[in-house]
Amino acid sequence: MDDKKTGKLKKIIKELGSLIIAFSGGVDSSYLLKIAKNELGKNVIAVTAKFPSIPESEIRYARKIAGVLNCRHIIIGYNQLAIEELRNNHPDRCYHCKKRLFKELISIKDKYGFNFIADGTNYDDLNTYRPGIKALGELGIKSPLADAGLTRKEIIKHSRLLKLPTWNKPSFSCLLSRFPYGEIITGLKLKKVREAESFFHSLGLKHIRVRYHHPIARIETGKEEIPLMSDPRIRGKIIKKLKNTDL
Repeated sequence: MDDKKTGKLKKIIKELGSLIIAFSGGVDSSYLLKIAKNELGKNVIAVTAKFPSIPESEIRYARKIAGVLNCRHIIIGYNQLAIEELRNNHPDRCYHCKKRLFKELISIKDKYGFNFIADGTNYDDLNTYRPGIKALGELGIKSPLADAGLTRKEIIKHSRLLKLPTWNKPSFSCLLSRFPYGEIITGLKLKKVREAESFFHSLGLKHIRVRYHHPIARIETGKEEIPLMSDPRIRGKIIKKLKNTDL
């Protein structure tokens, strides 16, 4: 399985010595954690943030994967909505969110005497609009996957070869992304979106986004799931649920 890029990744991680990894339980951070665990053993700790913008199911899944990889796992949380730029939903919201999060991880790194913090940014991410990446650079956060030149497609391929259960996990972006810029974000609004998406998941729909455009909700899904959503019985349940959710 090893090729030039994975060899480079292993070398990068080995040279870092010890790592705190920002761990979501998604494809990228799980692959990074697997390789880091193999290279560094006990000198790696996964840290997951628990916020209202992250469904509880994602937290449970991250805990499960950390267990599968036999890695120390810490879950942290704080009042995310206390960040004014985040609450007011500025276009650079992710920058302020990431900066606060990684400052928390720096405290954990210092507590354990570890060398560095790493996240799961991949090479493709460097070519998309991601304000949070600016915060990584300012705080000295490492992105070994991107530094090794690994793309999302390659990470999925290697994850599958390693038999990681995350290899085909649908991508997830935090629920803050469901709101148009300028829409004030509250705990209640996040709860409504969270409950609506959870309902779709209960119907077997995996690739789903419920966008908040009060007084309407805009639903996005993968083309392979449109036939299920078009089923009259399912459609009726969806309409009833979303009306009761009062988005």
